[in-house]
Amino acid sequence: MNKRDFPKIHFYDQDFVDIYDKTWNRLSEYWLDPKSGDESEDGYFVYPSEGKHVLDQFESILSSFFLVYSNRNYPASKNIDYFYERQEADGAIRWKYDVKTNKPILDKKNPEGIGLPLFAWAEFNLYHKGANKRRIKEIMPTLQKYMEWIDKKFKQPNGLYAVPHEASTMFNSPRKGCVYPVDFNSCMAINVAHMSALGDILNDKELSFMYKKMYFSLKTRINSLMWDTETGFYHDLDKNEARLPQKTIAGFWPLLAELPNADRADTLIAHLSNPKTFGTEHPFPTLSVDSSDFKETGEGFRGSVLAPFNFMIIKGLEKYQRFAFARECAIRHLYFILEGLSPINTKQKGDLYEAYMPCKEGPATCRSEKEFPRKKFLHYIGLSTVALMIENVIGLNISLPRKTVDWIIPNLETMGIEKLSLKRNLITILSNKSNRGWEIQMESEKLYYFTINILDQKKKTLPIPSGKCSMLIDKL
Repeated sequence: MNKRDFPKIHFYDQDFVDIYDKTWNRLSEYWLDPKSGDESEDGYFVYPSEGKHVLDQFESILSSFFLVYSNRNYPASKNIDYFYERQEADGAIRWKYDVKTNKPILDKKNPEGIGLPLFAWAEFNLYHKGANKRRIKEIMPTLQKYMEWIDKKFKQPNGLYAVPHEASTMFNSPRKGCVYPVDFNSCMAINVAHMSALGDILNDKELSFMYKKMYFSLKTRINSLMWDTETGFYHDLDKNEARLPQKTIAGFWPLLAELPNADRADTLIAHLSNPKTFGTEHPFPTLSVDSSDFKETGEGFRGSVLAPFNFMIIKGLEKYQRFAFARECAIRHLYFILEGLSPINTKQKGDLYEAYMPCKEGPATCRSEKEFPRKKFLHYIGLSTVALMIENVIGLNISLPRKTVDWIIPNLETMGIEKLSLKRNLITILSNKSNRGWEIQMESEKLYYFTINILDQKKKTLPIPSGKCSMLIDKL
């Protein structure tokens, strides 16, 4: 693979920088030719598991959120395109495929192989990191057919979707009796909201309005049927539309879908700090601590902490402007990943894991699944060590089509990014303390607009010219 440099990050804790670098350095081992299993620049992002090469829809969508920062060393949309290419005549796209045979992998518990519908969310992010409008135009018919298939197969007269809860990948989550999963229905809301946004990008008002209407219809139904005032939480429903008692991490997907109003959001977010529900030392467990099924060892989805669900919650917190709390959670999560990599209190060799224990350091366990948690599972880990690191710890939010970089700095620290490729524009943004005070140094090949928000006290948008420049924070 023709390797260019990856963007470099600067942060006061060198361990965070090291784990970020380590993620990129290992990635080539996971780009495999589906037929031979050998490393290949034309391959797919695959986790080699006992000779099986499986592409998973959820993993492929989520991994695109950190691959967009690889300076185009790795194509962020390659795995996603694989799923589009497998679309069936009726619009179906299945949740898993064997890449050696290109056949879908179906399951007794999920016979249709339905996955969480998040393609439009991923495409919206890819657009803002790559500004490829032509891609949106090309993939839109595929996304529309996929949505039509889901509607036809799974939409019920009450306006909600009835699918197996296993579609969420939470294989042993205690959700017995679940017919209307809160996560799947919230993900449908996320997807149609982004379908509407993609319609706006294409200047297709009819398309945008159609999906916006679907979004508000779903929002109304989820809020009226799935929200429980007593628990302050969103719950799965049984076949009679009665709310099931368990509080699982699925109940936080509505934050990302922007479903709760301000008061409900406050109540829901309070659970993330409550040690009796989801406020564990390592944020956030996949099952509420007050559940009789909760296990401190994780036991699969009975308490384990997994990067994609933390990513989802942190992005949901951003929707409600909880930037400082989102950053604090990201940093705590990363410290537990670092502890697992270099354990202090055990002779066992450390590693990067798919899932961690919620109440102390170390990997989670699961007696029923010998491969859980998978080691060096970069599809998930990269969300934390790269995406959360850039977007929440350092605090950068980049949109290429808007030519904007927003930097939210909750604390004045030595940090930043160097040589991040925005299409054909390399940018560097660093904060340092000099003799003149806190200074931000910037370098760019093209003009862009830079918005800086410091400690929620100073906010300013400036055009950044090509070449090198700097600004003193005290002078803003």
